[in-house]
Amino acid sequence: MEIQNDQPPLRPSWDEYFLMLAKLAATRSTCLAFPVGAVIVKDRQIVATGYNGSPSGSVHCTTQGYCYPGLSSCDASSSLPSRAVHAEANAIAQAAKHGISCAGSSIYVTLEPCVSCLKLVISAGIKEVYYETTFNKGEKAMVRDLFVSEDLVKLKQIHLSEAITQKAANFLLKPTSIPQV
Repeated sequence: MEIQNDQPPLRPSWDEYFLMLAKLAATRSTCLAFPVGAVIVKDRQIVATGYNGSPSGSVHCTTQGYCYPGLSSCDASSSLPSRAVHAEANAIAQAAKHGISCAGSSIYVTLEPCVSCLKLVISAGIKEVYYETTFNKGEKAMVRDLFVSEDLVKLKQIHLSEAITQKAANFLLKPTSIPQV
């Protein structure tokens, strides 16, 4: 006798799906301090992706083993700016490079955008930011909250469930397009 399972298969929500794609984009990061990935989405379709790293044509921090001579990573200095172009900026630049408008879209990022990237996101017409890990504190959080209160952008933190994460890990580790026996 065959037992029927009335449970639908475990499927990520759209937010989980796009956040996992942002996490996958982060694997391309060349930043030693904070690997970050971003995915711009409009009408549930991917518009562009980005990850943080040195500007095009510049040696990668991961290649040379440091950000600046004598400095293991950009966050080790309180005065030198990061060499990395942030993931959000790279995703917006990719869209622009290919003539794709970001107006009315959403962005999924692994790290809450810094204030500079949040201003860029708003200026690009991106209306919603979904992020995994918080970043802004103190006065920077105050500026972020001001933009939100002015209804310039909506922000929402997303947490991936362990079940969805485990399913995704299994899909990455094993071939998926073979019959399941």
